[in-house]
Amino acid sequence: MSIRGFCPFVNGDSRILILGSFPSVKSREENFYYGNKQNRFWRTLAQIFGEELPTTVDEKKDMLSKHKVALWDVVVECEIEGSLDADIKNAVVCDMTQIFKTAAVKRIILNGGAAKKYFKKAYPNLMSITDCLPSTSPANTKFDFKIWKKALVKALTDKDEL
Repeated sequence: MSIRGFCPFVNGDSRILILGSFPSVKSREENFYYGNKQNRFWRTLAQIFGEELPTTVDEKKDMLSKHKVALWDVVVECEIEGSLDADIKNAVVCDMTQIFKTAAVKRIILNGGAAKKYFKKAYPNLMSITDCLPSTSPANTKFDFKIWKKALVKALTDKDEL
């Protein structure tokens, strides 16, 4: 049985697009991205942006909007049991024209290897504006905050440091 992911969170001010692979079970229960409290995503963004950790969906949306960040997943529909990217079957990839019609995105950040795999195959022409970062998933033991910070700071300021 095929499951649909979320609509993109994007507005006209968005300049950075962060793409994950597909929403986890916990995210689908919360009905918004990165709903697993063990995932490092919201802690990482809050720390980089100098914000309090958002706990509600509205607080998460506010933080993203304030920092001109759009959020979506590369896979918008698939067959999956559980949350593991390795279990994604019959993936339908996002239509990036939807994002570019709404916002002047300057930089794309891929959250993890599965997002990279699907995105690179579908959009090789966008790889020049794309950073492939280690997954914020709690299952990823190789997560590196410094890599995320460098990529986001650069995307926000066109500089390598704050």
